[in-house]
Amino acid sequence: MAVLSSPSSRSVCWSHSSSPSSSSPPSISSSIGVSDGSRGSKLRIVSGGLTLKGRNRIAREALVSGKTQEAWSGRDGQRKGKKKGGSGGGAAGAMMCSAEGIGRRLERGQVGRAAVAIPERTKVLLMLAVVMCLCNADRVVMSVAVVPLASRYGWSSSFLGIVQSSFLWGYLISSVAGGALADRYGGKRVLACGVAVWSLATFLTPWAANHSTAMLLAVRALFGLAEGVAFPSMSTLLFRWFPCSERASAVGISMAGFHMGNVISFLASPIILSSIGINGAFAFFAALGFVWLSAWTLGITNDPRDSPRISQAELQLIRAGKMDLKMENSQLPPLGYLLSKLPAWSCILANMANNWGYFVLLSWMPVYFKTVYNVNLKQAAWFSAVPWGVMALSGYIAGASSDFMIKSGCSITKVRKLMQSIGFIGPAVSLLCLRYAQTPTAAAVLMTIALSLSSFSQAGYFLNIQDIAPKYAGFLHGITNSAGTLSAIISTIGTGYFVQWLGSFQAFLTLTAALYFGTTVFYNLHATAEQVFF
Repeated sequence: MAVLSSPSSRSVCWSHSSSPSSSSPPSISSSIGVSDGSRGSKLRIVSGGLTLKGRNRIAREALVSGKTQEAWSGRDGQRKGKKKGGSGGGAAGAMMCSAEGIGRRLERGQVGRAAVAIPERTKVLLMLAVVMCLCNADRVVMSVAVVPLASRYGWSSSFLGIVQSSFLWGYLISSVAGGALADRYGGKRVLACGVAVWSLATFLTPWAANHSTAMLLAVRALFGLAEGVAFPSMSTLLFRWFPCSERASAVGISMAGFHMGNVISFLASPIILSSIGINGAFAFFAALGFVWLSAWTLGITNDPRDSPRISQAELQLIRAGKMDLKMENSQLPPLGYLLSKLPAWSCILANMANNWGYFVLLSWMPVYFKTVYNVNLKQAAWFSAVPWGVMALSGYIAGASSDFMIKSGCSITKVRKLMQSIGFIGPAVSLLCLRYAQTPTAAAVLMTIALSLSSFSQAGYFLNIQDIAPKYAGFLHGITNSAGTLSAIISTIGTGYFVQWLGSFQAFLTLTAALYFGTTVFYNLHATAEQVFF
């Protein structure tokens, strides 16, 4: 076995065993496996009898070109071995790999069949996408259940806004603490604790509503306290597990899971509510959280360098261009230091504007369709679900487009500003046009446009946090998230009061559009993708 490696994190390896007979056709005499330095990598099995000189030449060409070679036939290799008198005439095979892909293995007697080894960072990403889906689904079940709950307990529109915002009270506190803990102890443990607590709080919500109003608000605040650690933990894990050239796509996929949580919960909750009641709906989503938790604790590590299953090639790809940081137990910077830089404020204000609009639509969309267009709960759920489904797709498109532009040589700062501008100007225009919607279908189309374009913010300020403060990404994300949560509390409660006083949603939607426009200007003036905090 020989392994060649290059600074570009590609590795080329080959495995060879000779057959004693040069006259017989080449055959695979033993299983050909992936070496320890190549797990999780894309392999091309090259059968046949290449000479040692020929194999070395092919390996060098693969490293220089960065492309995986195609297969050579055994008979050609046999003839070359005979002609040159090399010992490779009856070679079992040569095996080459590239770090960017998926591992394969050719077993004895299974020519052409390959076993796929999924890269470890892909497993982390899939688990994050699932938990972000649960994170949002557990929020939305309350947005749907609040309609029958309000009818049962006689809640006014203003009190409805207080109930809807109560989970944000805990969320406000835990975002900064969760980010600091994720940077210090790792996102895996912090996120696991968060999921356990918020799943328990989800299960207890209908019991609390039946017990007393104060108990309901306390349980929802506990729910928010636990969910506040999700985004900072995700930000820390994505920075550690993904190279810069893949990070926007990774965020896009994670956030696609987050937005699909809206779709799943908006569609499933009315069905579950009508089938097994309010208690059953909350119990169902709580159980999913505990199932995810059991898989997360067994299969994921905080840092790729701690993973027992990651290949050296994949680890080199992840670590390329990063500082050699071990961030656990590192000292957090003074809060005043982080708040002294305008690039940090551009991310903070962007998060505030984003959360303002996002939580208005998340919390009030079913109520909006029922109040303005007099549709029933199931119809309102369908109209509410479609925009979030499209948002999941557009978020991935934004991430992939961002990565493509960066790989093509575009300035990272310009890419971040472009994505953020799309993410704010598009929703602002759509919300202003909502006043002209005469049917629920037209309103759903405009909300779909608003939410799908707002997902471009994921490739804007959301990633910008990791650009300017890689060592403190979780902590800074927690600060921006807390500011955004305060903004969401004001907007969620404010919508209820505006509707009660003015009898219309449109005034508040116009205010939201104005905030989008103003923040876009500030972000484009002061944002940068250069590292600011060291």
